[in-house]
Amino acid sequence: MGTTEGDTPWEPPLAGSEAEHLVGALERLRATFRWKADGLDEAGLNARVGASALTLGGLLKHLSRAEDEMFGAKLSGERPSAPWDSVDWRADPDWDFTSAAADSPKELYALWDSTVARSRAKLDAALAAGGVDQFVHVSWPDGRHANLRRLLCDLIEEYGRHTGHADLLREAVDGRVGEDPPPGWRPRPY
Repeated sequence: MGTTEGDTPWEPPLAGSEAEHLVGALERLRATFRWKADGLDEAGLNARVGASALTLGGLLKHLSRAEDEMFGAKLSGERPSAPWDSVDWRADPDWDFTSAAADSPKELYALWDSTVARSRAKLDAALAAGGVDQFVHVSWPDGRHANLRRLLCDLIEEYGRHTGHADLLREAVDGRVGEDPPPGWRPRPY
């Protein structure tokens, strides 16, 4: 028996527009990443593999920052929201990764979930207002501005890299493996 779209809402369209495919690819990576990080306690979120300092908790916090920057500052010039607005990034450029160890699982999941919800709303509004070709706030030193397509591709790249890390980390924690969440999966309440 096949799955229905309601069972796998992260599945990109089979034949959609460019924007639908870009958003679909991002949503699939978001869902896969969240599934890889889902339902862990403090020990699971702080587990490391080998010499790497990466943790699933650090990745949750880092990707929250990436979402906030992409669909805040880079999209429209918004100032960073909490907790990013009070960080001295020059003193600790890896603060999002390292500070996660002091956060509870509930705080980390809530941060990622709420940031992604805000990002979705901002992205939907931007797409409705001008599509992927519209120029966004971020610019290069010569004054050229990026377009929304570039922001989407950059965030897809960021999730692709870190979802691969999450694959290794989660397998080391409890053996969870797989390319996509199973049909019907939803994040556990925290």
